[in-house]
Amino acid sequence: MKNNWPVLKFEDLKDTLTTVQLWTQIVGKIRLVKSPWLNHSWHVTLYVSPTGLTTGSIPYENGIFKIDFDFIKHQLIINCSNGNQEQVDLYPRTVASFYIELFEKLELMGIEAAIYAKPNELESAIPFAQDKVHFQYDKEQINKYWRALVKIEAVFERFRARFGGKSSPVHLFWGGFDLAVTRFSGRRAPLHPGGVPNMPLAVMQEAYSHEVSSCGFWGGGPDFPFPVFYAYCYPTPETFGEQPVKPNAAFYSKEMGEFLLKYADVINAHNPENYLLQFLQTTYEAAANTGKWNRPNLECDFTIFEKKGY
Repeated sequence: MKNNWPVLKFEDLKDTLTTVQLWTQIVGKIRLVKSPWLNHSWHVTLYVSPTGLTTGSIPYENGIFKIDFDFIKHQLIINCSNGNQEQVDLYPRTVASFYIELFEKLELMGIEAAIYAKPNELESAIPFAQDKVHFQYDKEQINKYWRALVKIEAVFERFRARFGGKSSPVHLFWGGFDLAVTRFSGRRAPLHPGGVPNMPLAVMQEAYSHEVSSCGFWGGGPDFPFPVFYAYCYPTPETFGEQPVKPNAAFYSKEMGEFLLKYADVINAHNPENYLLQFLQTTYEAAANTGKWNRPNLECDFTIFEKKGY
């Protein structure tokens, strides 16, 4: 632990994160097919909860249900508004095993959900029911990762509260397995060119139908093996990457087209929360200033209410 933030190492996390990401894709797709479409695919995401990750309430034929990943007890828990509950144990098991048991539990509860049963946004798209390749699950590592998300979510919520324009929830997209929050200028954007593997072009273009400044947290990957915070905008002005941002450890990656700040630098800071807020605020300013956003109409300051305890 550093400043009450868990230490994360990609090499220790990577196999577990790959398996859990595929599990969350299955659960997220259930939410997708049972929910009305929300702008920018907000109806598919998961949220950080006091025990792990949750879908929140999902409508179905007999009421509502929700699916929770519990990374303390290491269970997937399905609760229905009629009082029924089922569990799926989380342990080193294949994606196929998880998928089959989850849908058996849903059938027992009278929940029908016909999903597109292959991964999105991943180069390898093994059908879930056939995936016996991915099975790693380290209980200690996923618990540490979730505890990091708890700390990060709180900072992202503080940052989100400073904006009066349209803003996304703080939510986890299972496609890239990143926790994100996005601000909008209010103006439409040029059509997105797509290019994300196993992702329909129409979905990408709806997701980026309006100008955005987005920031988030990602556990890392083979080409960047570090847990990292990121910030980007769409469309991307030519001078976006040249803007001064804080803290000093932040940098711009031309290859990835976004500003980056390693998680390790945040937790080693004297005040990790404020250190991260500097990154979120200054990268937003870089996007808003180069994109000529109407900042006076979009930003807000509620500190007076916080000080008075309203």
